[in-house]
Parts: sequence; structure tokens; C-alpha cells
Amino acid sequence: MSAGGPRPIRFNAFAMNTVGHQSPGLWTHPRDESHRYTEPEYWIELARLLERGGFDSVFLADVLGVYDVHGGSPDAALRHAVQVPLNDPLALVPLMASVTKHLGFGVTVALTYEPPYSFARRISTLDHLTRGRIGWNIVTGYLDSAARNLGHTGQRAHDERYDLADEYLDVVYKLWELSWEDGAVKRDKAGRVFTDPAKVHAINHRGEHYRVPGVHLCEPSPQRTPVLFQAGTSSRGRAFAGRHAECVFVSGPSTSVVKGYVNGLRDAVEEAGRARDDVLIYGQALIITAPTSAEAHAKHEDLKSHIDIEAALALLSGWTGVDFSRYPLDATIDYLDTQAGRTALASFSSADPTRRWTVGEAAAFIGLGGRGPVFVGDPSEIADQLIEWQDATGLDGFNLAFALAHETFRDVVDLLVPELRRRGRYRPEAGEGADVTATPKTLRARLFGAGDGLKPTHAGRRVRLDEPSTATPPTSLDIPLTEPVA
Repeated sequence: MSAGGPRPIRFNAFAMNTVGHQSPGLWTHPRDESHRYTEPEYWIELARLLERGGFDSVFLADVLGVYDVHGGSPDAALRHAVQVPLNDPLALVPLMASVTKHLGFGVTVALTYEPPYSFARRISTLDHLTRGRIGWNIVTGYLDSAARNLGHTGQRAHDERYDLADEYLDVVYKLWELSWEDGAVKRDKAGRVFTDPAKVHAINHRGEHYRVPGVHLCEPSPQRTPVLFQAGTSSRGRAFAGRHAECVFVSGPSTSVVKGYVNGLRDAVEEAGRARDDVLIYGQALIITAPTSAEAHAKHEDLKSHIDIEAALALLSGWTGVDFSRYPLDATIDYLDTQAGRTALASFSSADPTRRWTVGEAAAFIGLGGRGPVFVGDPSEIADQLIEWQDATGLDGFNLAFALAHETFRDVVDLLVPELRRRGRYRPEAGEGADVTATPKTLRARLFGAGDGLKPTHAGRRVRLDEPSTATPPTSLDIPLTEPVA
């Protein structure tokens, strides 16, 4: 695609190591295969499909709790498989990476409950095993059930979680970017030196929340720091994204809502001293397509018949912290400031003053594809809709949810991608269908067309190592140096 030509449309696949994901109730459809989520072949098939379709990455969502706000119980979530049962997303990455060369992997890990020292090693390991195709979706958590099960009385306040996250990022930046110099690893068999100790540095971090004195356990991985994904669009979330994010996911039911998020995020990036296009912004969406428009609309009606309103309300209650079982379906959703997902609630209330959603309308909407739009039509009609949304909002691409596994993504790859390529609006290569002799790029190089590492203006390139402490270290073994300091 030539410079100055039409902007390409980019795709990520939005998935989760669970039954269904963003379409609660659709697991009951006879063609859905998400019940196979525990089978290795299920994820291998998905990886090969997305690689063939030239997707940027598979974005693996995760939560560490159950959705128990609805009715004050996890019963609805358990009954309807609302993101439970749920397995670890990171374990999928080596499996999917082994059958692909270009597909990236964005993994969700909540930093609030895991020490940065051990987490940094897990990510470096995955960056090595994928040859530089790993990304990290930075989340602070939003479920009280997760906090309780991990030893806390409840989650921290919304903005406090971001304060903790800023320091957490400083710690992992020091480990990934500064602990090991380039050239520290010699692999000198004759000289009997694997690593030059003079080129490996303790980070000596002493902050308000974390104390991490030592060296990173891993040698530098292809990207050092993973590609950094983030999804917060609250005022505090935008400031955090401006400093840290390289890719941001937004969700909203209309172009006006999404455009507001996009503009606010690019302003925050600029205020942090970075270029506005240093961040790629993807909007959540569901695509329902078929060879003809009539077939696509018939498919849409069939899928809608499997929406489960109670399951959708269990999901919405967990996202927002509001127990929607206490409200009639015809009640309007007014803005409530909660400590859970502020953006999830605002997208159906204050973010769009032109519409007042009822509880029932919101449930029916998120019951098929989550909080993003549903595009229905033949490939040409879908391409028109995507281009219209991109032009109206400033999005770089779309984070595609699915209704049926893996049918929804298969339809996108087999029907829509060729149409977008014909129009010059999609990457020309098709993963394994392209030049298989070409050296695979890291995820960061594939996304931004530049080097493998962070840009010089990024916050991760601005951290500095602390001087060693002269204080006498504590003698009690009851003080874990990599845990949050109370």
C-alpha cells in the first residue's frame, strides 16, 4: 500500500480461554464449537486460520474472578458459561506460536495481584518462545471476586489501581530494558564465559509499592519489552495509555462514542510527549457475513435467537459493578460512578447523550458480540461499513469478537479479507500464504514497520536504574521484597 493511499484496516481476533466470550448464550448454537476450548486442536485450528487471514494478533482476554455481581451470586455465570469455566491464557501461546510464523499474541495479565519480578520472567520467556511475537494487555482488574480470592478484602479504588500500575511498569521496564546490556550474553565456550557479569545490572528499585533489588532472570528477548496493549478510556486510563500503551482497544455502540474515545486517547499520547500515531487503536466489533446479503441477514436473525438475556446481564453486572438483576428491563441506565469498569457503564449512558439505553436494550446488544457494533451483510457491504466506521472514528482497525467458534472468523478470512484486499484496504500478505521464506518480524516491527524495541519517546526508554541502597537489609524472612508494600 503506497504512502498517502487509503489507510489499511487491521484485525485482531478477540478470544478467551473459555466457552464463548463476548456472546453469552451462543454456545448453545448447534454450529458453535467453543465447548472444545480445552482441546489443543481447537487453538491450533484458530491460530492457523488467523495466520492465513493476515490478522495482526489474537488478543486473549482474561479475568481472575467470577461474575458474581448479578443477584449477588455466581449462579447465573456458572449456569450460562459467562466466562467461566476459564483457563490460563498464557499457556496457549507456545501451542499457537508453534504452528504460525507471523501471528502476534496479546495476553491479558492483571498486574494488581502478581509481583513484577516473576511476571517479567514469564513475559520474557514467551517473547523468546514466540521469537518476539508477544504483547501484554495491561489490566488492573475490576472484579471484587478476584481480589477476595487472592487474599484481599476487596479491590483497590479505580484510580489507585492505576497509581500502582505506573510503578509496576517502571519496575518491569527496568528489568526488561536496563538489567541486561546488549552483548551481555557471550556464549563463549572456549573462554568458558556464558554471560559477562559486568554487563548485567541490579535494578535496585525502591518505591512506594514495590522493592525489587536484583537482576532480571532472563537474557534480553527479541523485543525486550512486549508490545503494550491497554483498554482503559476513563480519564485516568487515558493518562496511563498516553504514557505506556502502543495498542489500545476501545468498545462503544456508536461512532460518536468511539470517536470521543479515539480523540481523547490520541490527545493523551501527545500530552505524554509522543506522536499521535505512536498508538494503534482498535475498536471492538462483530462481523456477520455470508456470500449474499440475504444469507447474512438470515444468519443474523438465527444468531439473535440464541441470545441469553440473563447471561448478558450477568456479564454487564460484572463489567460495571451494578447488579442489574434489581432493575426491570425497561429501566433506563443512568451514569453511576463505580470502582469496577467505568467505561463499560459510560458507553451505555453518559458517553452518548443522544440516546438513553434501557437495561433490556443493553443486554440484547451485548448479548451478541459485546459492547461493539454488529456489522451484517455480504463482503462488499461489510467492507463499506468498516471503511465508514474507520473514517468516522479515526480507528486503525478492529478487535473482532465472534458469535460462533470458529465459523465467525472463518467467514471473515474466507469472504471479507479478499474483498478488503481487492480494495487495497488490507495487508497484502496472508501469513503462511505469503512468502514463507521471508524472515518473520517481531510483533512490534509488524505493527509499526520499524525496529523491534520501544521508540525513544516511550516511557519504557526513560527509566533509569536506582543506586544501590546503603541501608541494612531486613533480617525477617516475612518481608517479600517483590510484593506490594502495604
